[in-house]
Amino acid sequence: IYFSDISSFFRGYETKKEISFVVDKLHYDFPAGNTGIHDMDLVGKSGGFVGVMGASGAGKSTFLSLLNGGLKPTSGSVKINGIDIHNNPEALEGVIGHVSQDDLLMEDLTVFENLFFNAKLCFDSYPIKDVVKKVVELLKALGLYEIRRLKVGGPLNKKISGGQRKRLNIGLELIREPQVLFVDEPTSGLSSRDSENIMDLLKEMALSGKLVYVVIHQPSSDIFKMFDNLLVLDTGGYMIYYGNPTDSVIYFKKAMKHVNADESECFNCGNVNPEQVFNIIETKVVDEFGNTTRARKFSPKVWSKHFHEQFSEPDKDIKNTEIPKGVYKIPKKLSQFKVFFARDVLSKVSNTQYMLINFIEGPFLALILAYLVKYFSAENGLNVNEYVFRYNDNIIAYLFMSVVVALFMGLTVSAEEIIRDRKILKRESFLNLSRFSYLSAKVSIMFIISAIQTLCYVFVGNMILDIDGMFMDYWLVLFITSCFANMLGLNISSTFNSVVTIYILIPILLIPQLLLSGVIVKFDKLNPSLASQTVVPVSGELMASRWAFEALAVNQFKENLFEKEFYLFNQQISQAKFKRNFWLSEVKKRIETCKIHENNEVKKEVVSNSWEVIKEEVGKELKLVPAVKLNFDIESVETFDKKHVASLEQYLSSLKLYYNNLYNENSKVKNKMVVAMQNKDSLTNQFIEIRNNYHNESLSDLVLNNNSVNKIIEYEGELVQKTDPIYKEGQGMRAHFFAPNKLFFGKRVDTFWVNIYVLLFYTVILFIMLYFDVLKRVVDKIEGLSVKLKLSKEE
Repeated sequence: IYFSDISSFFRGYETKKEISFVVDKLHYDFPAGNTGIHDMDLVGKSGGFVGVMGASGAGKSTFLSLLNGGLKPTSGSVKINGIDIHNNPEALEGVIGHVSQDDLLMEDLTVFENLFFNAKLCFDSYPIKDVVKKVVELLKALGLYEIRRLKVGGPLNKKISGGQRKRLNIGLELIREPQVLFVDEPTSGLSSRDSENIMDLLKEMALSGKLVYVVIHQPSSDIFKMFDNLLVLDTGGYMIYYGNPTDSVIYFKKAMKHVNADESECFNCGNVNPEQVFNIIETKVVDEFGNTTRARKFSPKVWSKHFHEQFSEPDKDIKNTEIPKGVYKIPKKLSQFKVFFARDVLSKVSNTQYMLINFIEGPFLALILAYLVKYFSAENGLNVNEYVFRYNDNIIAYLFMSVVVALFMGLTVSAEEIIRDRKILKRESFLNLSRFSYLSAKVSIMFIISAIQTLCYVFVGNMILDIDGMFMDYWLVLFITSCFANMLGLNISSTFNSVVTIYILIPILLIPQLLLSGVIVKFDKLNPSLASQTVVPVSGELMASRWAFEALAVNQFKENLFEKEFYLFNQQISQAKFKRNFWLSEVKKRIETCKIHENNEVKKEVVSNSWEVIKEEVGKELKLVPAVKLNFDIESVETFDKKHVASLEQYLSSLKLYYNNLYNENSKVKNKMVVAMQNKDSLTNQFIEIRNNYHNESLSDLVLNNNSVNKIIEYEGELVQKTDPIYKEGQGMRAHFFAPNKLFFGKRVDTFWVNIYVLLFYTVILFIMLYFDVLKRVVDKIEGLSVKLKLSKEE
């Protein structure tokens, strides 16, 4: 007769609602195919204090994860009062608790704050003062009240002792009083005194009517005898013993036919040596020379068979009662968001180094970059010490590097966020908290940090380089870019298991953003498999850097105080000049080609191709300029017909006259505006002053493509304009680089806003991917396939 049996009998009168924990034919296979836990039956009830022991590789952690719902079994079930924990976890909300072997504390919060925020996520119905009271009472019970204001600290910056950390970890679960508690290695790394204190705490919980499972390694005699029952696992996940801890020594001694098989304790001191159990289990075979071999006398499978022969299957037919209802109640999603937000903010504010680095990073990088690219030109009759924005050849580099800095800051600030919280999230998964609330709080904080970083960056950088009137435009683009990078960083933080892996990935993610931004390598100069001559290729469309840089460059050119006045006139002038100087010449060349080679069989394909280009281009022009008519339907003429040449030539002459008039009209109006600006103030030339302060020659050359030799090319049966892309309107959502506007849901919208919408869309997509852990699922699937492939090769 054991004391635990007697005490549980009397406790039955005190507790009307009990917990029944039934494990039925539990079996688990790893994704690679090897078995982790073999068929297992187990029954537990309220007030039980069960120890789980086993050699390394026996599957203790896997077993615990199956029992607490962290892993789903391959077959079999785990039920609490008849409710399957894997198929209906919502019905068991707050019933299961888990204390990991790992440290699950927030290092930058105090002992009190760690427990307080955890309590806020457990007791929605409690007012703040009641939550504080409950936390204080538990801290006193745990012996942690005196250190409540101390920061928890980390492995390299310890503030509290190992025993105190363990007690606080257990306190995080005790505060909500779960009916079933799983504890993994609570005494590892602790002194014997601290170990006994921790086990006393868990024993008291079991005596209060809870069911407690503890995985333990090398317990002392006193701790070993605390357990009501001991479960022993052997290598490969075989259950080889379940019963009274002290009796386990006798059981294994008898199995091995030891002389003193009936002795479990020392007669003199009463101590039990748990190590005896594993010495017996792993007894090695002795060869004919008396040498111990590596082979075990009894394999795990043999021990398991012996156990099932000696012990009858537990009675699983238990009358299930209603699960005891505690005070635990999950807050609503908005309340959870507030708790997550406040906890994370407080954690970050408490970390002085984190705050200092993140909020100095933006202005510091802006200071260095702007100082380096602030070019003083000695040309154009300027003093070598006189800085003029117009002649700064490095503005393009500043715009491009600003996008890179926004991506870099956004990635680095978020790359560790979820991986740092992963252990805490694992514990909080037993609370069935809202993933959306957690991620929303995390994302909100990242966005606020990015907003401040980019705000400081733009303020310092634009001030040094005298970029006037564009502050909010620059900030909006860089902020949205940084938000995109935040989401990208959170995705990789949620996917990978190593901080080193994440920081190796950052340059891998940034390099494509640099190369496919359209700045370092032009989109039409890429590898032919990726390049495009008409629109930005798909590889470029997927890059946030392309959308951000284009938005900055186009907006800086179009919307500055100087160009804004003349843009519409310059656009008409540019189109008229292109059509009359380049487009008309190319069409005429193809007409001449058709005339020369009309009857040449060898050149028949050349004539056909030229005629197709003429039809395509003239057809588009007829729709674009309906005022100029062609007296025949060019689309109905299948092959080149000489009788239509005169009409075509007449049409092209009329078209040239139309574009000449368009050019002259707009030039005239523009010149009047320039003259008005020059004469407005007799002391200063306002036109030159505004142009020097707001217009930049280097940026103008870029968006006008002035350095390109080819002004027009033939590509896939059409003539493509390569000059002045900033004045050529986009023909769809996918347009050429530096298009001034694009068609957005059928409406023509400025490129600046279209690109902002696209960056926001990419950011939302990444949030959805993060919420559903898409990237992690893909990586896990690839890893699983690679493991299976490796095992199949070995076989």
